[in-house]
Amino acid sequence: MEEVFFLGLDLGTSGCRLCVIDDLGRSRALYRQPWAAGQASDPAAWWQAACALLGRAGADFPPGQCRALAVDGTSGSLLLCDAEGEPLAPVLMYHDDRARDPAARVADGAPPDSAAHGPTASLAKLLWLQEQPAARHARWALHQADWLTGRLLGRYGISDENNSLKMGYDAQRRCWPDWLAGLGVETARLPRVVPAGTPLGTLDARVAGLLGLSPGLQIIAGTTDGVAGFLASGATRVGEAVTSLGSTLVLKVLCDKAINAKQYGIYSHRLGTRWLAGGASNCGGAVLRRYFSQAELDRMTPLLDPEQPTGLDYYPLPLPGERFPVNDPEMAPRLTPRPDDPVRFYQAILEGIARVEQAGYRLLAGLGAPRPRCVHTVGGGAGNAPWTRIRARCLEVPVQPAVQQEAACGAALLARDGWLGKAWLRGTPSP
Repeated sequence: MEEVFFLGLDLGTSGCRLCVIDDLGRSRALYRQPWAAGQASDPAAWWQAACALLGRAGADFPPGQCRALAVDGTSGSLLLCDAEGEPLAPVLMYHDDRARDPAARVADGAPPDSAAHGPTASLAKLLWLQEQPAARHARWALHQADWLTGRLLGRYGISDENNSLKMGYDAQRRCWPDWLAGLGVETARLPRVVPAGTPLGTLDARVAGLLGLSPGLQIIAGTTDGVAGFLASGATRVGEAVTSLGSTLVLKVLCDKAINAKQYGIYSHRLGTRWLAGGASNCGGAVLRRYFSQAELDRMTPLLDPEQPTGLDYYPLPLPGERFPVNDPEMAPRLTPRPDDPVRFYQAILEGIARVEQAGYRLLAGLGAPRPRCVHTVGGGAGNAPWTRIRARCLEVPVQPAVQQEAACGAALLARDGWLGKAWLRGTPSP
């Protein structure tokens, strides 16, 4: 029986990655291409990087045995394009907050539990882009992953439920809601939305010839980078959670119902028959970098004593302001008293972040999410063994590194499950 392979493309913040897995989900290859200056927001660079990595995979794996491909991209990165996919106006990336005036209109007109609130949400960006002169030529409003998926298919105008969430899509009713028109959205530009993991068609024949891939390669509806990262972690059961220990602290837990709480920045992505609820604290690695170099952290980590708590009660924010699990825009960092011993100070910060993680999962449980049965960890802090023991003591559940750290591997798993027609992905596309 011949091997079969599945591909996942990740358009991340630092570069493009392509993961190839086999039918058992084992990573067989990972290709990377970092962004040069300005390329992260350039669709031409996205396409060039995708072609370069797919070409490498086409050379390394038998094209006829590569069965499906899915794309993930940064959440909230939006562009307008014409009917042929030609980008118009600037791409507004995930962190772009210039759409503050439109965001105020969204605040007045959108339901309070919508994920479309805020200037970095793609709905406010769409309203801003509609006011630009080039918008009169626009046919589609597409997210980063939508656009690249369209380029691979040779046709545009399709999105997935996860990318569309921040543009106002109602994932519970599975439709674009009527209130969008009341905000002035040109609804004819909205893409058709399908569940993540939906087979969309086969690779455009011209692209297949260019890259040495099979024209029978199935293109599967993708997702956001955050959801792809969750899928890569190995979490599959309701109650399994993933903590991302990066510059900030991001928590996600798999639920059997949607959990939304605007005041804490909590909203839920739909994953077939399940939901992925989460929130983000401002605590995280950014605090550590304010006080220590990486070399200092590497030297001190083996000296930590997780079985002997410091007794210091820190809430380690890098700057004033917190939203989750405490909603207080004026909340001040709490990092005193500071001991003379830098190792003890370092451990106290890690303990503080662990307590914030504990409070975050408690808040989610209080809102109706399941209490975590185990926590998978991604991000730079995942390999810190003493911190893992500190967190496990705090959370009182098993804490373990994620099976995979790369979102591209999660996109590949989505491609595999979509191609196989896995039951958990089944759903009805919206009009």
